[in-house]
Amino acid sequence: MHSAPRMNPLESRAWLGLVGVSQVLPHVLDAQLLRDSRLTHFEFTVLSALYTAPDATLRMSQLADRTAATLPRLSHVCTRMESRELVERLQCAQDRRATDVHLTALGRRLFIRAIPRHIELVRQLVIDSLTPEQLEALADITEAIGARLEAHRG
Repeated sequence: MHSAPRMNPLESRAWLGLVGVSQVLPHVLDAQLLRDSRLTHFEFTVLSALYTAPDATLRMSQLADRTAATLPRLSHVCTRMESRELVERLQCAQDRRATDVHLTALGRRLFIRAIPRHIELVRQLVIDSLTPEQLEALADITEAIGARLEAHRG
């Protein structure tokens, strides 16, 4: 008979802390963005990916990768954002089977206006609660975990 895997107290504390933060933080970010900009955090992430893309345009599959979304979820959100004229979907010029998503002028303005309050909250909740050493450690930690997740994902 195999014994059940266990965590020592430090492992348990770190794991439960990470899970707790990863569950609560998105809700707090959503609430702020919805209140101030009428955007969900995921919509903000979509706008951010498009804003930084060449010509403010990405293929749906690229946008799904950059936002860690499934294509059905992304398609649903893009439909909602398209109805608000924040993005537009176009047939890809290089591959007629693919769809491009383009950031509209209205989407760009909304995104730019949303940034200051969003950054203010991120600073208040995360950045300013850490020492410079802790912030550097957090960056190292999230990069290491992110690399493992990316390898596991694909």
